[in-house]
Amino acid sequence: MTTQNDNLRNTNVSSITPLAPPSEYWKRFPATPDIEVHVAGARKQIELIVDGTDDRVMLIVGPCSIHDTKAGIEYAGRIKELSDSVKDRILVVMRVYFEKPRTALGWKGLINDPNLNGTYDVSNGLAIAREFLLKVNQIGLPTAIEWLDPFTPQYLGDLVAWGAIGARTTESQTHRLVASGLSMPIGFKNGTGGSVQIAVDGIVAARSEHVFLGIDDEGAGSIVHTTGNPACHLILRGGKNGPNYDAKSITSAMGNLSGSGLEPNLVVDCSHANSNKDHRVQPVVFRDVIEQRVAGTKGIVGLMLESHLFEGSQSLGDDPSDLKYGVSITDACCGWDETVMLVTEAYERLGS
Repeated sequence: MTTQNDNLRNTNVSSITPLAPPSEYWKRFPATPDIEVHVAGARKQIELIVDGTDDRVMLIVGPCSIHDTKAGIEYAGRIKELSDSVKDRILVVMRVYFEKPRTALGWKGLINDPNLNGTYDVSNGLAIAREFLLKVNQIGLPTAIEWLDPFTPQYLGDLVAWGAIGARTTESQTHRLVASGLSMPIGFKNGTGGSVQIAVDGIVAARSEHVFLGIDDEGAGSIVHTTGNPACHLILRGGKNGPNYDAKSITSAMGNLSGSGLEPNLVVDCSHANSNKDHRVQPVVFRDVIEQRVAGTKGIVGLMLESHLFEGSQSLGDDPSDLKYGVSITDACCGWDETVMLVTEAYERLGS
């Protein structure tokens, strides 16, 4: 029998599937004591770099997104070895992105569609993501992620050392509130239009106390009270008007931060609008920013670089088995050899 309420609720929803609570995923894929110590230690190191206490540079590096966990683990093993050789000047954090914001349509990431075929097995996607994070942490690397869905941190957050709020969501009240309760340092990207103040406002908001609707460990709808996240910081990624990694733009952004009572420290994303999404331009941006740091701009505390086993990108066609191994299916990335060269050069320059 149809009721008035049936005509008012979920009129554009085809189905609702129950999802196991975060606590079930924690039990299935538990963090070991060693991993807990590793994650906590990495977070503290990042906090000290972001606030300028630790003079090293943070490097968030890795694939634009993880779509093939085998290739991702191979990359993790390689970057760990490189990380160990530069750790006194550069803290390497592996980019492990499972959620992809889309301007219009497209593959939304490993959690949303782990089978790459439109079956949207989100439950399994969360399991694969958590298991992957465990493996990367076991290798000994800190992990970096972009938080897109406000519930995802409850499932994965204990395994993540650094998080980002992306350019499309940096002005979102929901994401600012969630960031205020997250347990790791959070970078806010400038808006897609290029506005830095939007991100600065987001940082100020996320450093404050808030109350909002969320879920608890058992997945129940809850009222969440936060104390504010003191380790939020700015990421420059360029915008519609062009790049913002040049010295003038960085000085201006530092002024925005200081004007809002924040430390004038920031991270530069070498991809996205700063390279016009051309992976061949990323090295140009990277080297320029490193030279600014060497020249005395200590407020540059980190860089982001999209890198994979092989350079470029490929389209996700109808048959995932046709995909080339170790090549991004989202933004184009630098290849491995170039990544090694850039990190090695940076290490040498930072020691000069």
